[in-house]
Amino acid sequence: MTARRTALVTGASRGIGRAIAERLAADGFDLTLSARTDGPLKDAADELRAHGQRVETVPADMADPAEVEALADAHLELHGGLDVLVLAAGMGVGGELSTYPLNRFDTMMSVNVRSALLLTQRLLPALRTAGSAPSGPGAKIIAIASITGVVSEPGLAAYGASKAALISLCESITVAEGGRGVSATALSPGYVDTDMAAWVHDRVDPSSMIRASDIAELTVALCRLSRHAAVPNIVVTRPGETLWRA
Repeated sequence: MTARRTALVTGASRGIGRAIAERLAADGFDLTLSARTDGPLKDAADELRAHGQRVETVPADMADPAEVEALADAHLELHGGLDVLVLAAGMGVGGELSTYPLNRFDTMMSVNVRSALLLTQRLLPALRTAGSAPSGPGAKIIAIASITGVVSEPGLAAYGASKAALISLCESITVAEGGRGVSATALSPGYVDTDMAAWVHDRVDPSSMIRASDIAELTVALCRLSRHAAVPNIVVTRPGETLWRA
């Protein structure tokens, strides 16, 4: 009997993380869902269990290293292993470069980058085990970055810097761990039609935005690749626009 694959999804109560969790459950993954707020997280888990998979919830604040470590340990205790780590939790706050508060920048880096590194470090032994089968798909880390980490946008210097760091981290993970069957991919979309993009609805029609389901489909496709294929970064833009206006 083939062991069921497991995934840990952060930021799983809404938006892109929620859409990814839905697709992974439909694809047969047992899941641990995490987000800061317990209520919406449990609501998401109740819906996803309709796919017949085991779905557990562990609330955690990605800005708190102790909670990040506890999340990793809880997943392993619940499932015994890990095949896919989805880093969808994120913080995005715009502001002028010249006056951007450093304490806000520090928090954003903690949520967007430090938590990703800490989760990877804590879960790396389990990921290496999952990636060790020569004929298997390997272990995957999927991080939700942003097109602002590739091409700068006015007012998003700090946010873009955090996402550029996340993209670089994924590349470094693949270089360091690819030989052990562990690879990381940063997904770097333009505006996705979630509540995080509501602030640009006055100049970008929500109906023209990338769908969260598009990012979820890419995630599942990456999880089906063999351990011999690594995809460091995928930029997702809206049709008919240049990269700089995605």
